[in-house]
Amino acid sequence: MNKYLDISPEVKQALAEGKPVVALESTIISHGMPYPKNVETAMLVEKTIRDNGAVPATIAIIGGRLKAGLSAEEIEYLGKSGRKVAKASRRDMAAIVARGADGATTVTTTMIIAHMAGISVFATGGIGGVHRGAETTMDISADLEELGSTPVMVVCAGAKSILDLGLTLEYLETKGVPVIGYGTDELPAFYTRRSGFGVDYRVDSPEELAAMFKAQQGLGMKGGMLVTNPIPEQYAMDKEVIDAAIDQAIAESREKGIHGKETTPFLLARVVELTGGDSLESNIQLVLNNATVAAKTAAELCK
Repeated sequence: MNKYLDISPEVKQALAEGKPVVALESTIISHGMPYPKNVETAMLVEKTIRDNGAVPATIAIIGGRLKAGLSAEEIEYLGKSGRKVAKASRRDMAAIVARGADGATTVTTTMIIAHMAGISVFATGGIGGVHRGAETTMDISADLEELGSTPVMVVCAGAKSILDLGLTLEYLETKGVPVIGYGTDELPAFYTRRSGFGVDYRVDSPEELAAMFKAQQGLGMKGGMLVTNPIPEQYAMDKEVIDAAIDQAIAESREKGIHGKETTPFLLARVVELTGGDSLESNIQLVLNNATVAAKTAAELCK
């Protein structure tokens, strides 16, 4: 085991006994939602995973230690600390560990730590991707590189609709990452169920997902698998409303000179404001939906 890694007793026992475990990120706690809604949501997501037959492993870096499985107190700490906690991508891990600091894990770092711990399935909200205007800014999320190299199944509600979805799909294809639609032939766009872009393959059950992932592992493929699970119909937002809010938020971010790792938190927070909080509720519901699919798939993988 990696000398910098701490696995909680519950997660360690589950892994040793071959029981299903689902990884969860912590950026959504510290940077994705306001306190106390962030902590309430994190605990509800963990409960949803338990209710569907798996053990949750929320991942973060605390005091320079990579943590696979947080206590309720640690989740509360991250929630209260908010953006005081660094948003930790791959490039930040060594510095945060060496300094004994705290880091909220993105999709990238959650995948890395989950793989270190032996966890194969990870539930999140939406992945990062190719930002609009990336042909000049080169702003491309490290999530896409990690999906191309780390063998973890990521269950999400598609790429965040603040991104260039077409270029994101092209990048994933180049990296050899299969994009799977769960019950859909079309890439979901986070707040909305449809984007106009197709997925590589459609599956309709956790059994199919598990079989596909086992085959990928059995073939010795080094990368991950992206499962895109549409937000439940009753929580999906009107495409015109969300697109207008995103366009305004992007324009404001450019006026303010916001770039890099600050871009996504700014855009998501601004979209929440512009939609009167509706996008926050949608965000919570899609994460719960993804946690359900991930837990059921993890259970199938363990059979």
